[in-house]
Amino acid sequence: MPWGFRVALLLMLAPVVGIAAQPMTDAQIRQAIIAASLASYRGACPCPYNVMRNGRRCGGNSAYSKPGGASPLCFPQDVTPAMIAAYRQRVSSSPR
Repeated sequence: MPWGFRVALLLMLAPVVGIAAQPMTDAQIRQAIIAASLASYRGACPCPYNVMRNGRRCGGNSAYSKPGGASPLCFPQDVTPAMIAAYRQRVSSSPR
């Protein structure tokens, strides 16, 4: 299992399994959503800040920078208030 996917899964399940004692902040939820988005991307360059196999930054070669196709969430501003609300709803409706 890829490392990024494990982190995203842990962040998403933490409130459900009781790891987090307090509700997640909007910033924490944004990071969890971004991590899950990146974990689900199959290519090497989802975001401009990622690094290609040759060690250079992806920049304009990233999926994020190209119109159409995959649209990974790379930055906090990509996560909408509706996405945060849906995340909170999923967590609050999960069986404990």
